[in-house]
Parts: sequence; structure tokens; C-alpha cells
Amino acid sequence: MSGHHHSSSHAVSAAGKHRSRLAITFALVAGFFAVELIAALRSGSLALLGDAGHMAADVTTLGAALLALHLAPSRDKRGRRTFGNYRVEVFASGLAVLIMLGVAIFITVEAIGRFGSAVEPASGIMLAVGILGLVINVVSMLLLRRGSSESLNVKGAYLEVLADALGSIGVIAAAVLVSVTGSPWWDTVIALGIAAFIAVRAVMLGLEVLRVLAECAPPGIEPAEIQVALEDIPGMLEVHDLHVWQLTSGMNVASAHIVTSAPDTMLAAQHLLRDDFGIAHVTLQTESANRRECDHTDW
Repeated sequence: MSGHHHSSSHAVSAAGKHRSRLAITFALVAGFFAVELIAALRSGSLALLGDAGHMAADVTTLGAALLALHLAPSRDKRGRRTFGNYRVEVFASGLAVLIMLGVAIFITVEAIGRFGSAVEPASGIMLAVGILGLVINVVSMLLLRRGSSESLNVKGAYLEVLADALGSIGVIAAAVLVSVTGSPWWDTVIALGIAAFIAVRAVMLGLEVLRVLAECAPPGIEPAEIQVALEDIPGMLEVHDLHVWQLTSGMNVASAHIVTSAPDTMLAAQHLLRDDFGIAHVTLQTESANRRECDHTDW
């Protein structure tokens, strides 16, 4: 006998309510990425090029959030993807990690190559594009601010835009310093700073992706605490084979085998996992006290 409970539709609808704001932000960021890339190539600014590379990663993650919202409700006609398409976001985040690391390495190599011969960047173009980027990032943050408290997908997009704003500030600082001092080295130095910032964020995001793919317990959820809480439910005799993992951001999943002496114990366990631990999708299997149905498994 097994019990099943889920409210994953709530997790989808939380981000779905802000789909239009995500779409507008994606259009703004994607459009500015094209402008910044062209400006970086024309101005010869490494700082601009590094920020454009960061924007490319953000276009990928924002596009993935929208794609996940579109694909999540659809069903696999062949019935092979039993977990649906929710991990589109995770795979796209992995691609964003590779893009960011590639950009960081490229900018670092280019910066080292410039130590032998200084390249004078066009500070006017840098300043204009940096200010435009900051304005677009601020507008995007205002669009996503409300939804960031309701959906982890939207919160992730909000943090990406916030990081973009810091990159734009770096570009503005480089432009001002090059113009005031007349030294092109400021562009190279700040470009190296942006590359380091991108690399650190890539590693942090990569660790999150690996944690999800490795099916580790979600951040802030301790399986040992869940075990104790379940065992404290009246009528609960035993809890074993407890598994807790994350399908994608904002969608926590759990399964367990339980032995009970009361008919309402399973329902109480489902409510506890949902209300106290934020686990939207729960599958529980009941077993008799004198015979474990899972004893024959070897993992």
C-alpha cells in the first residue's frame, strides 16, 4: 500500500504568474547583450567584452526559465520522461556554467596578452554602453523584484540581473578611469576583476547544478530532522528508506517506507512534509511490522 501527495502545480504557477515579467526581462537582456557585444568589439574594451560574456550566460538562464515554464506542463508522448521536463532549467544552468568559465578564461588570456602592448579602448563607447546596461538592469530588477519573493525561478533571474548591474558598474568605472587618467591599463585591470567575478559565480552555480544532479537533499532540509519528525507522529511505528531530493529549483521530492498502527498516520505524514519542510511531492509506502517489502533490495 502506498500514499501519494503532491502540490507541484503550485510551484509552477508561482513562476507562471510572473511569466510576462520574465519574458520582458529576457527581451531586454538579450537585446542589450547584442548591443554590448558589438560595442565591445568596436571599442576594443576587455571590460565590455567580459560583461557581454556574462550577459550571454544570463540570456541562457533566463531563456531556460521561460522554456521550463512552457515545457513543464507538457507530457512526453512516449512516456519515457516520467519526471516531465522540469530539469530543463538545470541542464541550461549547466550550459551557463560552461559559458561563464569559457568567458572568464578567454578574458584572462586576452588580458595577459595585453600586458606587452597596451590597447587604448574607446572610453566614450564604454561609458555610454555601461550606463545603458545599468539602466536596463535596474528596470529588470524592478520587474522581477515582486516575483523574487514568490518563486525560486524568478529569484534566480533577479539575482542574475543584480550581478549584471555590478558588471555594468565595473564597465562605467573602467571608462571613467581610462578617460581621466589616460591609461588603458584600467580597462585590463577591471576586465580581470570581472573575469574573476564570473569565474566565482560559475563555480557556485556549478556546485548547485551538481548538487541537484547528484540528488542531494535540498538546501535547508536535513533528512535526519525529517526522520525524527515522522517518527514522532502518533501511530508511526517505524520509518526507513527515507529519500529527499530536488527535481529542480523550488520542487522538493521525498519518498519513504513506513510502518503504522493508525489509519490517519500516512495523511499526517504527508501534511507534515508539505507544511513543515516545504516538500511538495511525497510518496509513502506502508509495510507490515513483521515483514519489510524492501529487504530484498541491495541499494
